[in-house]
This record gives sequence, structure tokens and C-alpha cells, in this order.
Amino acid sequence: MNLRFRLLMTSLFSLSASYCVMPFLSSTAKAQPVRGIYVSGAGGVSFNQDQVVRLNKFMPGGRDKYTPGATAVTSLGYGLGNGFRVEIEGNYRNNPLRYQNLGSYKAWGQGRQQTYGFMANALFDMDVGSPYIFPYFGAGIGYGWSSMNGVKLRTTDNRLTEHLGGTFGNFSYQAIGGLSFPTPWVVGLSFTTEYRFWTMLGPQSHTADVWGTQGGYNTTHAYSQARGNRDTTTYFNHSILLGLRYEFNPAPPPTQPVDTTPTVPSSRKSRTYLVFFAWDSYALNDHAVSIVKEAALAYNSVRSTRIEADGYTDTSAAPNEQGKRYNIALSLKRARSIKAELIKNGVPASNIDIHGYGSENPLVPTGPNVREAQNRRVEIILR
Repeated sequence: MNLRFRLLMTSLFSLSASYCVMPFLSSTAKAQPVRGIYVSGAGGVSFNQDQVVRLNKFMPGGRDKYTPGATAVTSLGYGLGNGFRVEIEGNYRNNPLRYQNLGSYKAWGQGRQQTYGFMANALFDMDVGSPYIFPYFGAGIGYGWSSMNGVKLRTTDNRLTEHLGGTFGNFSYQAIGGLSFPTPWVVGLSFTTEYRFWTMLGPQSHTADVWGTQGGYNTTHAYSQARGNRDTTTYFNHSILLGLRYEFNPAPPPTQPVDTTPTVPSSRKSRTYLVFFAWDSYALNDHAVSIVKEAALAYNSVRSTRIEADGYTDTSAAPNEQGKRYNIALSLKRARSIKAELIKNGVPASNIDIHGYGSENPLVPTGPNVREAQNRRVEIILR
């Protein structure tokens, strides 16, 4: 069986095995639930391993040596909300050819090898207990093209001059490991840094025109020009990337179930309704919608003149001015969500006042950096 085929089968087996263990991982580590559509882009440094060139009738064989080049990747993806996400990726790499080692001598290179293609990736995000860093890993399969157009090789004694050209395409696969760093000031935006191993099935055939002599220094065969295929039997690339990812519908990490009916003074029960939110979220769940509906019915039945929606957060944001501004903005978004739902239930918009108080006036007093579920709330007050 072809060695490259065995490598592909091994890679696909490893990918399948990873999906078998992912459910176990999801039960032992909290997933950062990327949910819905996202886009990402990254750029960085590309490193080619030495590539083995097959000896044939006209062209000398050996190993190609490359210098570091550039990599660019862009992706469109979809998060499933449970730690898993899938994406379609377009990629580009280029690496200057330094020289080809021909055994007893070298042919120095000019020009660069360029590869580009697309991949379908599957990834898994993990929550390691920090709101500032989330590891992820994954794998992908796709199709790529390798171009050697404009690449030249020449020995220092001018015994050999070789011009390469053509573009070769074949299936490719990759492994991905990285870290994402959510930004506290833009919800849904994350910085990323990652490592990628990428390879293409071979051998990769490119055309070559050769002038000079062929053979060792003791036995040479002279010719003016020869043309044939130059087959590269190995291609392994390593890339280090920095980038950005933006989620259009960010979702907070899952929280532990809590009692969402805290005790409130009896004097306020008939006039105040409490709606609780998930961490870093202003979305209403079914229970919250039912509470808002109940408050709207009470408002319409007692003919109150005003209804007030006061938003609050917990203390999990950074304890500085930036964190304070973020909490106030988030609490105001929660109050606006309540207002929109009240309007749906027949409360006139002009009779609704909203406020955002951030982490002030907690129901449960805590210190900084505490995700207290009962403090992430909106109080609906009938006046």
C-alpha cells in the first residue's frame, strides 16, 4: 500500500477517534459555546520541511530546502452551541526555495513554492476555568494546489540549470491547535493564536527544463536541454498564526442550575417582578418570557401609570473603569430586552422607563470577579 495513502488513512482514523472521545471531553470540561455564524482570519509564518524530490531519467533527485515564508487563512463557520463548530476555510502559503541538495553538491534556488486551497474543518472549544483564555483543537480535509511557476535552480559551477513550472492539485488534510482570547470590550470578538500542520498527498509533479551535465563528478553525461517531470514525494508544512474571530450571535458559557425564585420582601411581591439572565447574556428564556407576560397582565389590570425595568449585572467583569462601563452597557441591554417583551404584551412604550445600574445594588452581596446568578437580573417595578 502506498505510504502516502497509509498516512491519509492514519490521519482520518485519528480524526474519527477524536470524535469518539469528544463526548467524553465535553462531559469533563466546560465548552465555550460558540453559537451561530462566525468569521475569522489569521496570518503568520509558514515553515516547510525538507521535501524529497524523486530521481528520474533526466532530472537529478535530492532534497529541497526552504526558508520561512508567509501563511494566510480565512474561515466562515458555524458554532453548534455545545463546544463543537464546523467551518469552511480558504488558505494560502508561500515559501522561498533556498537550495536543492543533490548529494555531492547543491543547486541554489530562486523563486518560491506557493500553495492554496480550501478545507472543511471540525473543531472543539474548551473552558478551562478562565474567562480570558479558551483552548481549542480540530482537524480538516480538503483540496489544495501547489505551484512552482518561476522557480529556478542553479549550481555554483553552472553545471546544472533547472527551470520549474506548473501547478499540481491533490487532496490535503491538517491538524489544528490554538487558543482564543475573548475581548471584554467587544462581545463576540476574540483574538486567536494557533499552530497548524498541513500536508498534501503526492507525489506532486511539476515540469522542469534542465540545461548542463548530469551525473557525478567522475561520470557525467552532457546534454544541452532535457524536459520532464520533477516529482516531489513529501510535503509537510507547519504554520504559526495570529488572528481575529468574530461571532455574530455570541453565547455565554453554561452555568450551573440555580433557584430562580429568590425570596423578596412581601411588600414588594405585588409590585416587583424579577427576571434572571445567563452570564454575559441579555437573551430571554421561556421562563423569563412568562414572568414578563405576568408583569404586563398585572400592569394592565391595576392600571398603573408607569412601569420600570431596572437592569443589573454580577461582578465578574474586571474591577476597573472599563469593566464598570461594560457592566452598565450590559445591564441596559437587559432592560431593553424586557421593554421589548413588555411592548409585545400590550404595555405602551411611552409608559416604560428603563435603567442600567451595572453591578450596583446586588441581591446577593459578593466580592469582585464572582458570577452570582441572582445578581444578573432585571427588576420590573409597577408604579
